[in-house]
Amino acid sequence: MWSAKDAAAARKKVDALAARLPELVAEQSHGHTGYLLRGKRIAWLVVDHHGDGRLALWVKAPKDEQEALVGGDPDRYFVPPYVGKSGWVGVLLDPASEPDWGEVDALLEQAWRMTATKRAITAFDAG
Repeated sequence: MWSAKDAAAARKKVDALAARLPELVAEQSHGHTGYLLRGKRIAWLVVDHHGDGRLALWVKAPKDEQEALVGGDPDRYFVPPYVGKSGWVGVLLDPASEPDWGEVDALLEQAWRMTATKRAITAFDAG
């Protein structure tokens, strides 16, 4: 089981990853953190959502990505409620699940790219 300290550490890591993505804003709501781009949610850091016991990031993804991750590593990835039918993927962030933070970073960037404008993507890629 994870602790409040683990949740704070996960939030700090996800916030740092999100901070490198232009216009991405973190919003606190009901003990969870939403990550929004131009008012559109691309990820949620959820802490024990409705008592599910999970410390996880739900992130927008293409359906094929969701299927590959959940099918390939169901101990780390899952289909989140509500948004899973739209292709989102859940990533367990508790220490026992040994999250791959490079993959979390790539998933956040992918979600950002799915929602960002072409101009924003071009500017981001130009560095």
